[in-house]
Amino acid sequence: MKWLVTGAGGMLGRDTVAALTRRGEDVTGLDHAALDITRQEPVDEAFAAHRPDLVVNCAAYTAVDDAESDEERALLVNAEGPRHIARACAATGARLLHVSTDYVFSGRARTAPYPEDHPPAPRTAYGRTKLAGEQAVLAVLPETSAVVRTAWLYGVHGRSFVRTMLDLEARRDTVDVVDDQRGQPTWSADVAEHLAVLGPLIGPGLHGVFHATSSGEATWYELARAVFDGVGADPDRVRPTSSAAYPRPAPRPAYSVLAHHRWQEAGLPRPRDWRDALHEALPLIRKESSS
Repeated sequence: MKWLVTGAGGMLGRDTVAALTRRGEDVTGLDHAALDITRQEPVDEAFAAHRPDLVVNCAAYTAVDDAESDEERALLVNAEGPRHIARACAATGARLLHVSTDYVFSGRARTAPYPEDHPPAPRTAYGRTKLAGEQAVLAVLPETSAVVRTAWLYGVHGRSFVRTMLDLEARRDTVDVVDDQRGQPTWSADVAEHLAVLGPLIGPGLHGVFHATSSGEATWYELARAVFDGVGADPDRVRPTSSAAYPRPAPRPAYSVLAHHRWQEAGLPRPRDWRDALHEALPLIRKESSS
């Protein structure tokens, strides 16, 4: 079985290629320089050259604030790009895993985690464009695709909140972090493993929307304290504040907790708790940061 990973230069793309390689899979990773998904022709050429059976689309426009003033470009990458990939899959018989985001929801829920079938209601340009990508994939490949939503990603490679907290811990006596946004800190390596397990199962009997976030929940403040504690620093150096202290062009969801019902329905393991993942990830992130 041949795999193709788009957006392979990003945090999740790199981890996905690595996870598949560890499993002995035949995988090709293409970053943005190698494949521009915003045009159909290069996508078709990549499929002709690599003949994938399974495609993981990790390519995305993820600059949430920039998208507010650059929605046209975000739409090209986040909606038209997935549509081009889905069409190429349909033409060649390949199956598709498309990575999406919690931003397709309003972020205003308070009572329970968002189930996979909760009606989307994005409040940002980024969320609108990612929802358009989901809809394109599911329309073109209704039985041979999966939309895999994730959130609050951090990883060994690239920028993330966890890496920023590690940097600030070394440079500042105290750090102020918002305590009124709640979500699921998620290690990108865990998401990559979920994709590797889910991909071969996708077909007429198993398709649609899945949520690949860690179990449990936390605020950014609670995550920052866990990072400090995890490296032997005093977590009380992290001080709580509100979102009003950090106004942004794109409003951040107050509540981004996602449910994991589809994993259980498919007989697959429930994602592990975010604290367990962070404990394993921190030494690797620190090592990469110091190298």
